Amino acid sequence: MIFRTGGKDYRGATAVGVARALERDAAGYPYPGQTIRQFLLWSHNQLRDRVPPRELDLSDRLDDEALAFSYLCLCDEYDVGEFTVE
Repeated sequence: MIFRTGGKDYRGATAVGVARALERDAAGYPYPGQTIRQFLLWSHNQLRDRVPPRELDLSDRLDDEALAFSYLCLCDEYDVGEFTVE
């Protein structure tokens, strides 16, 4: 899986792997290494001017992989980046 944003490629075998790569490169992220949900919520809040908050379901009903995949697809849909699965 590849997510392209800001002129960079973020790769991972899973959507969580891609999200972790984004986390490592996220300037100002205050909780590195914590749960992926924490990062996705923080990241989504950073994009609130481009991605409506109602679009991301952070409920406990979704496992981390489904949540990360949904987040990357949402970012692709709102032209924040380009998500591809190889």
